[in-house]
Amino acid sequence: MNKGELVDQVAAKASVTKKQADAVISAAVEAIMEAVSQGDKVTLVGFGSFESRDRKAREGRNPKTGDKMQIPATKVPAFSAGKLFKDKVSPPEEK
Repeated sequence: MNKGELVDQVAAKASVTKKQADAVISAAVEAIMEAVSQGDKVTLVGFGSFESRDRKAREGRNPKTGDKMQIPATKVPAFSAGKLFKDKVSPPEEK
């Protein structure tokens, strides 16, 4: 599903225009990216949480030459799915 298809689905489910749905989705994504880039954690109960994580410096290899190189430490965005989302994707087996 791409953004256009998501906008169509949200517009249909929320009974709003596609233009309104697009504005809300864009604003929500922008707000999440801004918060995470500032070091905040964004939690949407049942869906999941977005946060930044530190990635340590490590040694890698140049794929062309095979030479060893140092990859610097950096921050990366991360998403952790919530329990309801995980259960929707893979329902727990009944005993």
